[in-house]
Amino acid sequence: MADVTETPELSPRNPAHKIVAVAAGEAHTLALSGDGKVYSWGRGTFGRLGNGSQSDEKFPVPIKWDNDGDLGNEKCPKFVGVAAGAYHSLALADDGSIWCWGYNTYNQLGFEGENVSVPRQLDMLVQLNSPRSLGDDSEGKSKNPLKVCAIEAGGMMSLAIDNLGALWMWGNIPQQRSPDDDTFTLISVPDPVPMFDFYGHTVVKVACGNEHVVALVSAGEKHIGDDLVCYTWGNNNHGQLGLGDTESRSHPQAVAQFSEGSAWRAYDVACGSFHTVVLTLKKQPSDTLASVCWTFGLGENGQLGHGTTQSTSLPEPARALPENAYFVSVDCGLLHTSVVSSAGEVWSWGMEKGLGLCPDVSFSGVDHGDAILPLQFSCNGSNFPDPVEVACGAAHTVLVADDGYKLWSWGRGRSGVLGDGKVSDSYSPTMVLWPPLSEDFSDGLNIESKKPKEGGEKTEVDEKLDSAMEEMKLLQSKLSVMERYVSILHGSLFAKPFEESDIPASLIESDSFDVGKAWQGMLEAADGKELRRLEMFYGNMLDGVKDKIMKRKIQEIVREHLQSSSTTQY
Repeated sequence: MADVTETPELSPRNPAHKIVAVAAGEAHTLALSGDGKVYSWGRGTFGRLGNGSQSDEKFPVPIKWDNDGDLGNEKCPKFVGVAAGAYHSLALADDGSIWCWGYNTYNQLGFEGENVSVPRQLDMLVQLNSPRSLGDDSEGKSKNPLKVCAIEAGGMMSLAIDNLGALWMWGNIPQQRSPDDDTFTLISVPDPVPMFDFYGHTVVKVACGNEHVVALVSAGEKHIGDDLVCYTWGNNNHGQLGLGDTESRSHPQAVAQFSEGSAWRAYDVACGSFHTVVLTLKKQPSDTLASVCWTFGLGENGQLGHGTTQSTSLPEPARALPENAYFVSVDCGLLHTSVVSSAGEVWSWGMEKGLGLCPDVSFSGVDHGDAILPLQFSCNGSNFPDPVEVACGAAHTVLVADDGYKLWSWGRGRSGVLGDGKVSDSYSPTMVLWPPLSEDFSDGLNIESKKPKEGGEKTEVDEKLDSAMEEMKLLQSKLSVMERYVSILHGSLFAKPFEESDIPASLIESDSFDVGKAWQGMLEAADGKELRRLEMFYGNMLDGVKDKIMKRKIQEIVREHLQSSSTTQY
């Protein structure tokens, strides 16, 4: 017989609303949902949001798609990846096509021309073949059509990895000056060019900063086991290539610490403006799955996490991180770094308390200054549940957790980049409005979106819907604040984070809740360690209350005495 007291499922999770990828630019954020749609919010300058406008957005909005044929497709493709440069954006479709929008001064969109505010397909890659297939003709084999399987974006450049493991680059990319001159320089390239340096190998992962690139490449032709080698090239004025000097390179060179014969297996990389992060595991045999976070390059704002503001040209582990943690994601902002562990621990370090904020924010006293060692950020005092991915913009951080169904952000809030409906900075994680209200609203009412009348005029229904949407956005923002308050209160009462499963069936069914009974149940389930912690916690609270009562009584006695003294005649 089923337990009738079991808490029912409040509402089934919609896989279409699950966030499967997130990316952050200078002041904008991209999110990819489970149904293959791309959403954006934050600063709209240069058209980086892809919604056909240059206006800022304080909440997630879908990228604009023109079904009239201007984009060459009858319908919006299903997207499987997103990437954000400083002022431009990329999206990868399931057919391998790349769509770009935003700033294009350096041809980082893959074509020559002006900025664009709606997605435009990168046509050139469709016409090319992977450099890995160029040798097939000699054996009478047909060329393999190129299909991109991963994308990345840096300051003013874009990158892609195709299905055969070849790396392509375009935009403001590092190249040698001429065939006879190997001097490093940056060249604006509108058409994607392949990195022939990796011919015969498989590029597995790539990251790029302002002017340098880091790639994890197979030692052999195919990626097998622990064989990845870390290569770096580009600008090296701060040692961000990790090669022990500050000499720039126009061609990839292996980092000795993460080469084929080293004891460490690199599995993830990230780049800030002028610093680099590499996540590694001990190569087999290893008894534990514990990560080491290596950093190198510019360190003047503490973004290396070494406990100093010194730069370094060789990889060194970031200090003060948990020894046995496995990091599932890492990313860098302009001058800060963030990692998240499988246990939901989030650590950040660098400019202005690891938030990436400039020193002119309202910190003061002990709160002021850059974080030269990792600082932990929590979800209402606890670890984030089921973490997925962390992404860093120039001065904001975004975290996908709860298995992809919730989104948090913190840092600089200008232009609405935090997605919480505000434009103020947030020094602690705040909930992003997700899923977008527009979809929930239209789905719930079963109303199809209506195009404005000819001449750009909106119908009365459109205006009412817009008004209702604004009211619902404000309501959702208030609900987000209430959820944080409830979580803090619940944690104080019951010594654990608030989850939907904690809502008692009695409250759902009859709008009543016995706090005393719930408290008794929590005490019965607590072990000795938890009970001692509760005793100390609530003992301190009780002492504080008693102290406050005593002070109030003393104040009343003094007040009465002063009043009686003032009325006494001498």
